[in-house]
Amino acid sequence: MSHIDTISVHAGYSPDAQGAVMPPIYTSSTYAQRAPGDPIGFEYARSGNPTRQAFESALAEVEGGTRAFAFASGMAAMATVLELLDHGGHVIALDDLYGGAWRLFERVRTRSAGLQISYVAPDDIEALKAAFRPDTKMVWLEVPTNPLLKIADLEAVVGLAHSHGALAVADATFSTPYLLRPLDYGFDLVVHSVTKYLNGHSDVIGGAAIVRDAELGERLGYLQNAVGGVMDPFSSFLALRGLRTLPLRMGRHSENALQLAQWLEAQPQVARVLYPGLASHPQHALAAKQFKQGFGGMLSLELASDDAGVRRFLAALRYFTLAESLGGVESLISQPFTMSHSSLPEDLRRQRGIEPTLLRVSIGIEHADDLQADLAQGLKAI
Repeated sequence: MSHIDTISVHAGYSPDAQGAVMPPIYTSSTYAQRAPGDPIGFEYARSGNPTRQAFESALAEVEGGTRAFAFASGMAAMATVLELLDHGGHVIALDDLYGGAWRLFERVRTRSAGLQISYVAPDDIEALKAAFRPDTKMVWLEVPTNPLLKIADLEAVVGLAHSHGALAVADATFSTPYLLRPLDYGFDLVVHSVTKYLNGHSDVIGGAAIVRDAELGERLGYLQNAVGGVMDPFSSFLALRGLRTLPLRMGRHSENALQLAQWLEAQPQVARVLYPGLASHPQHALAAKQFKQGFGGMLSLELASDDAGVRRFLAALRYFTLAESLGGVESLISQPFTMSHSSLPEDLRRQRGIEPTLLRVSIGIEHADDLQADLAQGLKAI
């Protein structure tokens, strides 16, 4: 089997009849048919588009799945995956989720689809065992979690899910298939916010879902077409371009993040650093077992300061832009309490360890020494 570095460059497309090495951007909304019900290739752009298909095929191969589906956003992908469940189904979600996922579960699908959601800590297998019910249809987790970078035992989670007849779904936005492929562990579905590392340049909004089983792929493909939240051709072109360099970027993200996490941990202005690559991480041994190519570009840190100190720190930074999102070539920093997780009630945020002093950092591909100097400048401002 070829290495992922090679697969990511060549997967999903070969030169077309005109010899184009990269897929053209097909903007047509509809396609000619030889006769009624006898299309030449594609029929209607919501149902399929050549540029989107090239990205989907490449992503399926990189992720080790049978089929991939590209959506208009990560939330559109998640929402369509939840359409696999019948009304009133029970879902176990490993907590410390992205705020948008919690909002979708609690503010939308509990109302519109009657879903019942139970939350369990990612590192508590006994609690996970106890959470299953006869009507449990899905287990949902993030690898690693957002924003506290917790690690779940993937083998244990998928084993429990399948022993109870439930689908196992992993949001692998933070890890990407370069670092870890949940389908290799037996997960049924992987979802991504393509906006983040897969595209990697902060210029596309997109999502994806990849399936291991062909029959599940048929079901999800039907739902994608029926619900209609598909990725547009230009975004598909850009996302495929981003996917081609994923291994190069993730290697640099991971190297930079490890260096900075180790340095931050030694700074007196920092109360704690959350990064799976640190020996101090509670699940470092499990992370080292599951992540073969590095530990990713995301870390969180808690400043030994107050809200005013946090604001001074953020204002003093030059290379770290205060912004939502993550996974681009540039370094970003955010305050989950007021930004990505603000949709959670305040008491729940604090209960889960999301305080105003917690900052989530997306380490870019700049030179690590420059990023370290920038952070040092920020810490001095506290």
